[in-house]
Amino acid sequence: MQPILRVENLSKVYEGGFTALRDVNLELRQGEIFALLGPNGAGKTTLISIICGLVNPSAGKVEVAGHDIIADYRAARAQIGLVPQELKTDSFETVWATVSFSRGLFGKKRNDAHIERVLKELSLWDKKDNKIMTLSGGMKRRVLIAKALSHEPRVLFLDEPTAGVDVELRRDMWRLVRQLREDGVTIILTTHYLEEAEEMADRIGVIRKGDLMLVEEKTALMRQFGQKRLTIHLNAPLSAIPAALGGHGLALGADGRDLVLSYATGAGEAPVSNVLRGLAMAGIAYNDLETHQSSLEDIFVELMREHA
Repeated sequence: MQPILRVENLSKVYEGGFTALRDVNLELRQGEIFALLGPNGAGKTTLISIICGLVNPSAGKVEVAGHDIIADYRAARAQIGLVPQELKTDSFETVWATVSFSRGLFGKKRNDAHIERVLKELSLWDKKDNKIMTLSGGMKRRVLIAKALSHEPRVLFLDEPTAGVDVELRRDMWRLVRQLREDGVTIILTTHYLEEAEEMADRIGVIRKGDLMLVEEKTALMRQFGQKRLTIHLNAPLSAIPAALGGHGLALGADGRDLVLSYATGAGEAPVSNVLRGLAMAGIAYNDLETHQSSLEDIFVELMREHA
């Protein structure tokens, strides 16, 4: 199946020589949620801006639904919805008018039923006749999302969509995102709330200093880079790890009352079983076990540290 979005050898060098993107290659499937992660200044917004036609690339090629973003700009841009970070809206227009106008900008025929459906899904229906200047920040964010969905795009960019918004909007947004994915819309998400990316994304991309370091299925990424940690709380303190347990990679806590085992997420339960068997054979009693598994945030922080 042809990818809905194809990025080939994409680079962006600004005047003065700053390289924002360097030979980025990426293919996205229809109906997937892709989380693009990276520190501030990594190139996330530049990549999105080029795909959306807001910034010109220095080299490379981008196709959206088979349409080149430069040679076939109008057709490519019509496939894309963008929810930017900034709250820029038509302050003196009503919610209904600005969302409907956004649909018309893409040459779409009037469809009041679609606009109504989008506004209701975003809990904006009772605000449809309100001027945007009267809305709260969270409601304005909802309007931006409604505008991005007004022309029924096949690719939706959410650039830090939940930054500074309330819990209710965040919940509504992710419910809508899941529904859009079921409808075949591809969603590209940037966020500093990595727990959201971990919960929502099908695949993860990590970008740093303009380089797309990796693109991986979320489950494979968690398995490959994730770590599990088992903490064994002992009945009595140890001064050192017994020789019989020396081959298990255990660490002794500062007060001697804890044994800590770290192992790869994909290693199964064999390391734990082996350690517990060794404890029994050595006659070492324990009163509790505590486990911890790496989150996506833990993995991201470690990747950034390794490539600092």
